[in-house]
Amino acid sequence: MIDPTTFSIQSLLLQLIEKLLERLPAATRSGAGSATPGSAAPGDFDSIIQKAAARYGVDARLVRAVVRAESNFNPDAVSGAGAQGLMQLMPGTAAGLGVSDPFDPQQNVDGGVRLLRNLLDRYHGSVPLALAAYNAGPGAVDRYGGIPPYRETQAYVPRVLSLMQNTWSA
Repeated sequence: MIDPTTFSIQSLLLQLIEKLLERLPAATRSGAGSATPGSAAPGDFDSIIQKAAARYGVDARLVRAVVRAESNFNPDAVSGAGAQGLMQLMPGTAAGLGVSDPFDPQQNVDGGVRLLRNLLDRYHGSVPLALAAYNAGPGAVDRYGGIPPYRETQAYVPRVLSLMQNTWSA
């Protein structure tokens, strides 16, 4: 588990990094979260996010934070591992959720929010554990009895929680 002091420091560092990245021109950013000429503004997906969040009883701020962390609101994003779309669904996960076109924002968000709902239920409403499972898989969370000791997941959970606190409310 993350020690509260470490979590607090990580949250501050992640907020600082996020603010610095926002100041960089889109072309100089790297990774799936990079803006591309075809990407849209976060508000362009607000209606889709609101509807899916309400449909599955998930906080819309959490959904927005995951979308920001995963793709930076780029519906065409593809990660090095092959995750696709706004919520960066792996092809097998997308298929299992009935998402036939992971680049369709409506399908992608619906599937991603459904996945978050399932993970929140599995971990009795624990947002940090659901986020860890979203990032590293539920098998890793179960195996370690909490947030896995993977560097990416250890950074991902506080980053999304910080983004969730800093996003506009539903």
